[in-house]
Amino acid sequence: MAQFELIMPKMGESVAEATITNWLKSEGDMIEEDEAVLEIATDKVDSEVPSPVEGKLVKMLFNVDDVVQVGQAIALIETDGEGAVEAPAAASANGTAKVEEPKEAETVMASVDAAVETVSGEIVKNSNGRFYSPLVRNIAKQEGIGQAELDAISGTGLEGRVTKNDILSYVENRGSAPAPAASPAPVKVAATPAAPAKPAPAPVSVGAGDEIIEMDRMRKLIADHMVMSKQTSPHVTSFVEADVTNIVNWRNKIKGEYQKREGEKMTFTPIFIEAIVKAIKDFPMINISVDGNNIIKKKDINIGMAAALPSGNLIVPVIKQADMLNLNGLTKQVNDLANRARNNALKPDEISGGTYTVTNVGTFGNVMGTPIINQPQVAILALGAIRKMPAVIETPEGDFIGIRHKMFLSHSYDHRVVDGSLGGMFVKRVAEYLEAWDPNRPI
Repeated sequence: MAQFELIMPKMGESVAEATITNWLKSEGDMIEEDEAVLEIATDKVDSEVPSPVEGKLVKMLFNVDDVVQVGQAIALIETDGEGAVEAPAAASANGTAKVEEPKEAETVMASVDAAVETVSGEIVKNSNGRFYSPLVRNIAKQEGIGQAELDAISGTGLEGRVTKNDILSYVENRGSAPAPAASPAPVKVAATPAAPAKPAPAPVSVGAGDEIIEMDRMRKLIADHMVMSKQTSPHVTSFVEADVTNIVNWRNKIKGEYQKREGEKMTFTPIFIEAIVKAIKDFPMINISVDGNNIIKKKDINIGMAAALPSGNLIVPVIKQADMLNLNGLTKQVNDLANRARNNALKPDEISGGTYTVTNVGTFGNVMGTPIINQPQVAILALGAIRKMPAVIETPEGDFIGIRHKMFLSHSYDHRVVDGSLGGMFVKRVAEYLEAWDPNRPI
């Protein structure tokens, strides 16, 4: 018999780790080739990890809520054959594949701990020998939790490690409960002033008949991301009204023929994204991020499109290099990403790398909104509902009142780096591109 190491797979260039959310198999269970063994999560995307071999699951090396680095072994599967097998095989210094002898479970656990310490400089051991994942350390930093206080938190993870749920639960009860006792820190003469304590949330009364619904994982992530964005960026919103009558009439004229020819529906979203991309080319300082005192001007134009899921949660798939796509290409990308978002089939890399985001609040009948910036971007555009409105139409023969299709564009931007002139001119330029739509444009 041989032991096969099931490895945390690579899930995109920007994804270095994943959290185990559920084991689909237990130790001792038989596994077929390509059968899912566990579920993992990276940010907002849930994925399954299948087994590339057939065999018996003999050891789970991590628990639920543990954060695992890409390339680490997460389980041992016993297969027919001899020796131990790695997936992928580790390469030795001379480039040849390295085959290890069978290991006892204790030896495997020791090697996994060593790998965690050496593979990632972010996951480190404290002086007490305890591991902290980057996620836990980041939450501790945001909440002003010092090292001594972090060391005193009781962990429910592997070997007593502090999981995300442990630290979130601690933070939730921190305002009313006394901080855990910790060894006194040495006195420093020129110590940096401590961060102000986070105010305790206002108490919530629960009456008879009230229903208590616990937030799911995605809702917690969204809540944390939204609060972080408002704390990071001073938000300003500019509004512009656009006449999109030519677009509405053009789409009504070609949508049947387009669907018959391409097998795709022509929605308004790719049309709006095309106008946004043109405006970004005119005002490239909207396509930036802030890194401390530096402004990072992005080369690629990657448009995130906020999509509501059947659960009511929100996800933002990204159209990479949108400026390289024509309207037909944008339409196919929008439809594909939207469909797979609804079916929870997005890959982790497909929700990362965005440089500007658009959200369609008009889908819900809203005429305008004040969207929250999707960090680390500096701006986001909300598309309001398209409505028939009476409007003054200017002609050489004089002005008259007519019925026009109009909508509001709401542009929120980070006032640290985007002033009102740039933020206002950008959204005005988007409106101008929409209003200049050619009603005779070929498809």
